[in-house]
This record gives sequence, structure tokens and C-alpha cells, in this order.
Amino acid sequence: MYVGAIAFAALALRLLHLGTPKGFVFDEVYYVDGARDYLAHGVEVSGKAPEFVVHPPVGKWLIALGIKIFGDNEFGWRFMGALLGSVMVLLIALIAQRLFRSAFLTISASALMAMDGLALVHSRTALLDIYLAFFILLATYLFLVRWHWWAGIALGLAVATKWSGLYYLALFAAVALYRAFSHHTGRDLIKPTIKTFLQYAVLPISIYLTSWTGWFVTNRGWARDYSTNLATSFIHYHSQMLGFHTGLVEKHAYQANPWSWIIMGRPTSFFYETPKNCGSDNCAQEVLALGTPFLWWIGAIAVAVVMGFWINSFAQKRYEPALNIIVAGIAAGYLPWFFMQKRTVFSFYAIVFEPFLILAIIYCAYVALLHFENSLNTYIFLGIIGAAIFINFIFFLPLFTGDVITYDSWHARMWLPSWI
Repeated sequence: MYVGAIAFAALALRLLHLGTPKGFVFDEVYYVDGARDYLAHGVEVSGKAPEFVVHPPVGKWLIALGIKIFGDNEFGWRFMGALLGSVMVLLIALIAQRLFRSAFLTISASALMAMDGLALVHSRTALLDIYLAFFILLATYLFLVRWHWWAGIALGLAVATKWSGLYYLALFAAVALYRAFSHHTGRDLIKPTIKTFLQYAVLPISIYLTSWTGWFVTNRGWARDYSTNLATSFIHYHSQMLGFHTGLVEKHAYQANPWSWIIMGRPTSFFYETPKNCGSDNCAQEVLALGTPFLWWIGAIAVAVVMGFWINSFAQKRYEPALNIIVAGIAAGYLPWFFMQKRTVFSFYAIVFEPFLILAIIYCAYVALLHFENSLNTYIFLGIIGAAIFINFIFFLPLFTGDVITYDSWHARMWLPSWI
């Protein structure tokens, strides 16, 4: 009941004035254009010529679905992201309940998800990352409840949204194989190994290839004419995509080293204008992809604590599902970027592991409640932290929703020079 109310409030906040700001926000121009092309042609084109695009189709098809339902306008572009971003509030509650079996912690997880600014900004913007984060979180829940065929589908959709979903696919596949080898030996190992291979290799790859159906059935797709062999053309196109991603080293004003992501050292400004309708001589309107500062700073501490517990449990050969899920989820979404120091990257990519950062906070609360035997003072302390995060969220809300405020009010929210 409480989780449903929180999810409903999150949906309302995501839908309220969803058409603001008007026009394209940040990279919406690329993904909305792609969604329009899919609706019109089934493949992305530039005029009458094929268009080189560097991300798979699923996220853009979801944007196209919103356009199909609500029209080619800002609300239509952003609707599906708002809807699935709200569903994530429910998903993290289901995961928290599965891991901790506590109504208080389940409600807390959903509340923290609903109060995060980065999740809110992504949910109100037609970029691909919110869809990637949704599919990863969905796959995590499905994996926990051992619905592995469905988890494979969710992971296939994640990879078919952005290639960074591959890290999670590799993670889940490795864990599933480890479990198979841990519980079976000899000839008994053959069947579960084949089953795991089908679930976490064949099925996701099939989903990925199916997402490119528009490219396969038309002659207007990029590199379709590279070879008379369609598979060769498809592989060549993907080699070009890989070359783009590995060779993206152009400087950008809002690029941020992964070391700074978890503390929101350099958030990405998706939109900024200086309108003249705020009742002051100087006004500001910004959409800043900034996680709620108190939440992320507490989360950074919680991640460090969780890592300490995980190392200790590993050393003692003690299996703790919650620790393993949290550490693995953060590692798959965060760690790979540290090996791309020359690549142009942005802090808003952190949305994919943000649910696991929240679960790290919940784990610390879980440990505190166990240690202090569910004392009233512990609940009060945790409640104060939750209230501080909520107040912090409300304070920064104008920057998450693109409200017009005075320049002085905007500047008062620039707590760090690197946020400007």
C-alpha cells in the first residue's frame, strides 16, 4: 500500500509539466529523430540516405511508442521514460523485500528511489539511459526470483538499448554458470549448462538481433550495401559502432571522470536558459542531471561500508545474497568506465547503478537495525536521515524539473563550483 502510494506520487511528479522545457533537451534531438524514423521507415535515415547511428533500436522504439500514443510533442517523447522510471520505484521495493524481508526497509528503498534527482531527470527526458536502467533493474528482480528465461529477455532488451548492458549480461551469465557448476558434477552438469547457455547467451542475442529487424528488412539501413552477404554488412556496421564508442575522445564541457560520479562532482546540464518571467530582472531555467546530493553522498559512504562487509564475508567464505547483489550491480555499472580514461564520459551514466547505491544505503540501515536490535532510537535516526534527504530533494526540485526561478535562487543551489 505505502509503496504503491510512493510509486503513484513518483509518477505524478514525472508527468507534471512533462512537456517542459519546450524543444529538445540535451541529446533528445538524436533519439527523438531516431524514434520518428522508426515510425516512418522502420530504420534510421537522414533525408533519403542511410544514417549512421551508434546505439541499438529498443530505447528509441520505446520513445516512438510514446509518440504514437500522445503525438510528436515533448510529452509524447518523454512519456515512456516517465512511466518506466516510476515502475523502477516498485521494482526496487520488490528487490529490497526479497533481500531484507522488512516492510520498513522496503518502503525506504522505494522512497529513496522516488526522491533521487538523477532518476527524476532521466525519467523526464527522452534519453536512452532510463530504459537501460529499467531493464537492468527488472533483470535483477527476475534473477533473484529465479525466473531466468525472463531475466534473459530483460538483459537482451538492455543490450538492445545500449551496449553497456553487456556488462550486466556477462555478470548474470557468470553467476548462473557458477551456480550450475556448484550444484552439479559430471554428466549432471550438462543439462543445466546448456540451459544457462540458452537463457543468458542464445536468448539475449536473439532478442538483440530481433531488435534490428527494421535494418534487416529494408535496403535503407546504414552499411546494408557493404557486402552482398547481409551478415557481413551487419558485422561491418557493428565494427563501425565499436570504433565510434572506443574513439570518442572529443572534449566536452560537462565530461566527468568516473571518480567523481558517485559524489556528483560534475553533473551534466541538460538544459539552461535565462527567461524573463520569474518576477526578477535575472532568471534561470535549468535541467541538471544531478543526483539528490544528500542521497548520493550518504550513498558513497554506504558503498564503502558495503564493500568492507563484502570483503569480510568473502574472506570468511560466508554467502550473503544482499551483499553480492549490491556489489555486483555497482561493479557492472560503474567499474568498466574506469578503464576508459581517455573516452568522453558523463556522470549521468551513473543512473544504471543508482538503484544498487540505494540498496547499499538500505543494507547499512539493515545492519544498524540488527546491531541495535530494532531500537526506537535507531528508527528515529534513520527517519531523520530520510527527512534530510527529502528536504534536500525538494530544495533541488526546480533544477530537476526545469522550473523558472530567479538567478539568485539558482545560484544558491550551486553548492560546488563544478556544478556551474
